[in-house]
Amino acid sequence: MKMTNEFSQLLSSFLLHELPIIHNQSKNTIASYRDTYVQLLNYMENENGISSDKIKVTDLTVTAIEKFLNWLETEKGNSISTRNQRLAAIRSLFHYIQKNAPEYMFQCHQIIGIPFKKAEKRVIGFLNEEKTKELLAAPRNDTLRGLRDQALLCLLYDSGARVQELADIRIRDLHLDSPAQVQLTGKGRKTRSVPLMEQTVRILEEYLKRNGLDNGLNVDHPLFYNAQKKKLTRQGITYVLKKYAEQCGINDISPHQLRHTKAMHLTEADVNPIFIRDFLGHTDLKVTEIYSKTSVKMKREAIEKMDKKDIVPTDTKEWNEDTELMTWLKSL
Repeated sequence: MKMTNEFSQLLSSFLLHELPIIHNQSKNTIASYRDTYVQLLNYMENENGISSDKIKVTDLTVTAIEKFLNWLETEKGNSISTRNQRLAAIRSLFHYIQKNAPEYMFQCHQIIGIPFKKAEKRVIGFLNEEKTKELLAAPRNDTLRGLRDQALLCLLYDSGARVQELADIRIRDLHLDSPAQVQLTGKGRKTRSVPLMEQTVRILEEYLKRNGLDNGLNVDHPLFYNAQKKKLTRQGITYVLKKYAEQCGINDISPHQLRHTKAMHLTEADVNPIFIRDFLGHTDLKVTEIYSKTSVKMKREAIEKMDKKDIVPTDTKEWNEDTELMTWLKSL
């Protein structure tokens, strides 16, 4: 590849070649990175007076990047998590720049070295079993729309899918014969098969049957779609969830919270964390272990079980009554 000092060429090559072809990143990941660079370029133009068509690599100093990140928080109201996501995209770009334009290596090292900002760890929000049952039973399945919504909510919970994974499911990804499972395509286009409970299978079978999608002729059709026959978007799925959550008196819920709920229920059922990791599509077991650390119910039950075992002796005595210990100490 011909070396170039032009930031615009480096950025274009990174977005159009490096991410999709070399790293096989998904469209959603590339779109997220692109949005970061759009915000950065707009910031440089509005705050520093450097238009996007004239910006140089040397304009993007470590000071400029740090001010941009702080601006995201103070002026745009971004969370620390979003700030860190933007920084990750910027660091990735400068990794690429230092490889293809090594004359900027020192500047790239400085920017790559900007640390992620630590945020206070939030307690994972999830629904208890009673509220989950109430939510999944909320849609009226005597109508096609209600049946779709119930199938959507049940599959979202039962599979522990991310919202984009659910939106991308096509009929070919469903395998309802025993053993029933759904194939999900997650981050980095990695696929995984997730088993389904019998109740969810029955609802999905009824949904496919009543919509004429069980004839094997529509395998590429989106599983969940709107009135225009187009697949539901992330926003559409969120709308469906919040609609029924409000009916159940559940506030501040998101599709990801339903994913947390499934993970917590598996954890409380004493399912092996390695299975839960694979079930959720995590790459690191440490991410999955957060659920066992969060479950108050598990902590309480564990303490109660240990209390009954009388592992800690109930009778006590002064330490100096232990003659064997005293003899050993004196021998030192």
